[in-house]
Amino acid sequence: MQQQRLFISGPAGRLQSLYVAGEPARPAVVICHPHPQYGGTMRNKVVHWMAQAFAEQGCAVLRFNFRGVEESEGEWGDGVGESADAAAALDWLHERCPDAPLWLAGFSFGCYAGLRAARDNPDVKRLFAVAPAVNLYDFSFIDGDARPLTVVHGDADEVVPYDASCQWAEQHSQVIFHTIGGAGHFFPKHASALAQALLADAF
Repeated sequence: MQQQRLFISGPAGRLQSLYVAGEPARPAVVICHPHPQYGGTMRNKVVHWMAQAFAEQGCAVLRFNFRGVEESEGEWGDGVGESADAAAALDWLHERCPDAPLWLAGFSFGCYAGLRAARDNPDVKRLFAVAPAVNLYDFSFIDGDARPLTVVHGDADEVVPYDASCQWAEQHSQVIFHTIGGAGHFFPKHASALAQALLADAF
């Protein structure tokens, strides 16, 4: 991936970002990283694999560090601030790629922050959640959202119980659920299967 290092404006200051330009009319995807207080950054391996999968399909891809992470300004915002950061990232990418379908993807905590940001943004047309932390955060804001939501989860997840994710997904008709057999939370030996599941229903 030919990545451009840049900073975008966020509500708490500049957000350190990596941007990959896409092909004309292909989707533009914002990817949100896992929990900042547990070492999550935009350089997380799962986030990298997700970004690579979308970029290989010609998508424009923006990943960024939440406030207070590495060179991003601000301090931990208890999830609310991070959702505001994700909203700023969506606005930036939509302005950069106005003719592209806007998509949002997240990993673990990034699903919570990202999906929350997408809730009130009608420009976001499709959603992706890898190992969404439904056992740790209230995802009820997604109730009634009809946009397609691809969920990918490993059945050996040691952080977010697989059964909890399944039960949550079953309550939402818009969810397309993919199971990665034997995969833990960070998919250490399942990068290829993760990418395949992520893209299976999107193109």
